[in-house]
Amino acid sequence: MQLRVLTYNIHKCIGGRDRRYDPRRIRDVILHHEPDIVFLQEVDDDVSRSNGDRQFELLGELLGFRHRIWFPNVRVQGGGRYGNAILSRYPLSQAENVDLTVPPKKRRSALHARIRIRAHKGRRSQTLHAFNLHLGLSGFERKLQLRRLLNEAPLAHLNARTPIIVAGDLNDVWGTLGPRLLAPAGFQGPRAPVFTFPAFAPIRALDGIFTRGEIIVERLHRSKLGAAKSASDHLPLIAELKLPG
Repeated sequence: MQLRVLTYNIHKCIGGRDRRYDPRRIRDVILHHEPDIVFLQEVDDDVSRSNGDRQFELLGELLGFRHRIWFPNVRVQGGGRYGNAILSRYPLSQAENVDLTVPPKKRRSALHARIRIRAHKGRRSQTLHAFNLHLGLSGFERKLQLRRLLNEAPLAHLNARTPIIVAGDLNDVWGTLGPRLLAPAGFQGPRAPVFTFPAFAPIRALDGIFTRGEIIVERLHRSKLGAAKSASDHLPLIAELKLPG
């Protein structure tokens, strides 16, 4: 079964260059790539800079994703919060937030959801575990956060064959988190860095998609859509995946 996954730091739907709030630009970029599952970071809720929109609900409606979850990480001065969201064409169940905060740094987390995927009617559904991350800005912080994710529940208790996706804005400035921490834990990722930041002229591979278990990465690429260069300060990263059966 083929599956397309997209991860995108949407920067609260505020353009990286023109600073204009426009959720429909984000909608158009995501819609162009026709993903089955979307991992979003920096998603606002009830914040004045984004018209008080509940962005994960707004984007879910604009994109036609019935299944969606969101969890806040950071409170915004003046009111409201922002955090991570997962939008899916398949049912989401047993969602939870995994706290990855390293005091006194800004609050960070991984949004974990179980996704029930059925290729055809009559076929038995499969459970895919999805972890949506937004890691810290300093190198030591990111290492501590990933080690905590890998060594604690719920990820540490999952079978090695269970299909798992870890994706999001890893802030991986030097491209070392995959080879040093995720690969030894059985995850596969890009063979070479895929640059996604800044969107208008990307030189850093801040965003990542990694998989483990019975799931194969057939292709990993960034968006080349012209609108993506201005919709956010990151480009979306897209993975073409294959699940057995």
